Amino acid sequence: MATYAIGDIQGCFDALTRLLERCAFNSANDKLWLVGDLVNRGPRSLETLRFVRDLGSSAVTVLGNHDLSLLMAAEGFGKKGKGDTFDEILAAPDRNELLDWLRQQPLCHVEGDYCLVHAGLLPQWTADRAKSLAAEVEAALSGADWRDLLANMWGSEPASWRDDLEGWPRLRVIVNAMTRMRFCSPDGVMDFKVKGELAKAPAGFIPWFDVPGRRSAQTVLVTGHWSALGLKITPNLLALDSGCLWGGPLSAIRLEDRALFQVDSSPQEIRAW
Repeated sequence: MATYAIGDIQGCFDALTRLLERCAFNSANDKLWLVGDLVNRGPRSLETLRFVRDLGSSAVTVLGNHDLSLLMAAEGFGKKGKGDTFDEILAAPDRNELLDWLRQQPLCHVEGDYCLVHAGLLPQWTADRAKSLAAEVEAALSGADWRDLLANMWGSEPASWRDDLEGWPRLRVIVNAMTRMRFCSPDGVMDFKVKGELAKAPAGFIPWFDVPGRRSAQTVLVTGHWSALGLKITPNLLALDSGCLWGGPLSAIRLEDRALFQVDSSPQEIRAW
């Protein structure tokens, strides 16, 4: 049995299929860990969603910002983004089943020495603390009032964590850290404006994983989200968004021995902007 962690797919289903062939993935014995952003901007989001859902317990996926954007769009919340490719999912005959399944997926998955999360963790959080905080969002998203969460979830304030936060601001910070964060200050204030390379860090901000004393540093964080960062492998970080959607490869790491598997995106999967 092997566990393959795979970077942001974003509807690049052809690349995913070829990558699984290269890994010799066997759903009867192996596991997939997916860092989120299964959908959007790529050409085959519907097929990707159906495929991962049908893998059942052979796949663990956490929610990314594009997955949450899909859930919001389905309920009429948020603004349509440039290049969004949700329409095929929203028009599908099985849309409700797919969206209900997506809504039940975790925000953070902790197992052994690993923590799977889309973007990252704030420096104040251990992996176990992050898992418990993620459970608060997951309960709201799977509960009777889940539409209220979607209506109040998006926004960039507050930009930092406090233990006494309550209600929507509390859940919003958890969602933002785990699905949107790239740079933060040493004391955990998040920046949401800069999305590019490390050299473009705003004054006073650093990559979240470089914060001195980060409390999750004893856990291996498996993440995606940051295509401009590219593939980054360190003892305690597997950052796997290698930019398949933008012409880079789709990447997988076999957790047991850190073997790297990659395939190029197909021409029809590459965004021109």
